[in-house]
Amino acid sequence: MLRPVIGIAVMVLACLLAGTALGKGGGGHGGGHGGGHGGGHHGGGHGGGHAHGGGHHGGPRFAAGARHGGPNFGQIRNAAVRPANFHNALNLHSSAFRNGRLISNPAARAQIAAAAALAGWHGASSGWWQHAGGGYGWVGPLFWPFAYNDLYDYTIWGDGLGFWGYGYPDIYAGIFGPYGYDGLATYLPQRGHERRQARGVALDQLCGSDRREIVGLPIDQIAEAVQPTEAQSASLDELGNASVDAAGMIRASCPTQVAATAPGRLMAMQQRIEAMVKAVDLVQPALDKFYGSLTDEQKARFNALAEDQRRATASNSSGGSLVQNCGASAALDWPGTDIEARLHPSDTQRAALQVLQDTSAKVSASLKAACQPADVMTPPARMAAVRKRLDVMLDGVKSVRAALEDFYGTLSDEQKAQFEAIGPRRTS
Repeated sequence: MLRPVIGIAVMVLACLLAGTALGKGGGGHGGGHGGGHGGGHHGGGHGGGHAHGGGHHGGPRFAAGARHGGPNFGQIRNAAVRPANFHNALNLHSSAFRNGRLISNPAARAQIAAAAALAGWHGASSGWWQHAGGGYGWVGPLFWPFAYNDLYDYTIWGDGLGFWGYGYPDIYAGIFGPYGYDGLATYLPQRGHERRQARGVALDQLCGSDRREIVGLPIDQIAEAVQPTEAQSASLDELGNASVDAAGMIRASCPTQVAATAPGRLMAMQQRIEAMVKAVDLVQPALDKFYGSLTDEQKARFNALAEDQRRATASNSSGGSLVQNCGASAALDWPGTDIEARLHPSDTQRAALQVLQDTSAKVSASLKAACQPADVMTPPARMAAVRKRLDVMLDGVKSVRAALEDFYGTLSDEQKAQFEAIGPRRTS
């Protein structure tokens, strides 16, 4: 029986990261907000992340969240994952998941996703579909865990390792899924007595939260930085509400069923990216409006939120620049020998397969060419870069999916079963 697992190192890191995030006010950014912003004009001081104001100004209430960062951030990012006792670790830190302490830190998110992605493989420390930053694009049936966190980490904090790590290798992993059906089933909700026996990670924990205090943008810290006027505060509240709604859109795209075929996986991938595009389209106008209302000095303070984090990431990361990670040629050779030996394709099937391979190569090249330069300095510009990247990814997934469906349609049921066995066989 498959037994999902997590590394002891992950448990230790999660505890350290959670404690550091809650115990120290500086050194990074917040994943949660709730409690403080709104409910009054923004009078008084804005230091230390405490609540703002307290009079007549309405809107959502945002609290100062845990700040991200801390010592040895780069080393934490690149720490190896040694899976063991994943289920127990998640139970131990379930409260941390609920209040957002762990998911407030991109390094912790990468570790959690990595451990969840390797559920079922005893002793595994990596998988062929792993990202350069240590995370995984696919965790069971879910594409892009913590998607909204990755969007706002890059937009607000300039921390793009999570976001820009996604690309063609994830499409490849969708074609040749690494999980067998039994492995995928461990990620889905269990019923009745099965729940007591379930050993899998709750998939919705990786999809994001629906609690207002830990989803969306870190509005409280933005307010602390720019010290908005009453009129600007109204725009900031609009941005906060849009961010919460956008996070809900992405959460709603979390799969509720296993996609057991390659076309089904690419469909799930397409739907996930489409939800992310809609989320960006909801937040982007509100961000542009708020940013446009700021003075030059306020804009400089807003932009400065990301400067320390960008320098820390550049100095600590051993994985290269965002552009290098985003544009790296995927060392993912098509398993031509396995396809030939398992499927014994006809000439017609070989021709369709060649079209699929050619389309995949073109998409890989286009995604590599569309990597965003690293000198994007303002939040609106970074969000525009996010939107452009998602468009390229969506077009790529649609193109590959069309070619894949054409090839898949030529296969017999037995050939389809043999094709689906290639990815899990490579993983094992």
